[in-house]
Amino acid sequence: MRADAPSQRDQVEFSPSDVGALAHLYRGELYRSTVWRTRLDSTTNWSVVTTGISLTVSFSSAQASAFPLLLAGLLVAVFLSTEARRYRFYDFWRVRAHVLELYFYGPMLIGKGARSDNGWSKILQQDYRQPRLHISFLSALGRRIRRNYAWIFTIQAVSYFGKLLIHPAPATSFEELLDRAALGAIPGYCVFAAGIAFHLVWIAVALATVRSSRGIHGKLARDEDRDRILELAQGHVPEKFE
Repeated sequence: MRADAPSQRDQVEFSPSDVGALAHLYRGELYRSTVWRTRLDSTTNWSVVTTGISLTVSFSSAQASAFPLLLAGLLVAVFLSTEARRYRFYDFWRVRAHVLELYFYGPMLIGKGARSDNGWSKILQQDYRQPRLHISFLSALGRRIRRNYAWIFTIQAVSYFGKLLIHPAPATSFEELLDRAALGAIPGYCVFAAGIAFHLVWIAVALATVRSSRGIHGKLARDEDRDRILELAQGHVPEKFE
């Protein structure tokens, strides 16, 4: 054997029936990622519709209460938590589909055949045996806030403040705003404080997760803690995989 001949240690030969089976596997993974992507759109739509309804009710007349805007904020927070959970599963199926695109279909497009010399098929097989999500709930929450929900929460906050400012007549002092913010026996300053805390929390989550890692918890992660399937999807091909 020549010295520069490729090593056969990790070679995997795919028969025509294997290629057909992998094609169906890819279709299944792509379908599941598409289903979860559609579910993400559903929760976002619920949030937009809820915000729209609360704006319509609160600004329907000068005497209408601003409470629907507060209630909408809580409902949108629930939708956000649901969407973050759905995003974790969407990301899970998307990673598998991308690995097949990168190492199975990609080489075929340039006439090299399915790449089988780097152990990607073994890593994918292990992921089927021991599946794991690739992003934490907090990181998924931050991503959805930065992409969509920051705008929704901002619109709600501006609308609520605007409602108190102009209805039933333009406010002339901050004390008057506090009086209008009161909800029954709950004083206005408590409502304001709760609202500020609510918005500070989502802002903190969005900022804290900007540089959050996925799959590998720091550079010194133990080998068993490495998310190898995610490394493949990101283009980091391991030199050896047993």
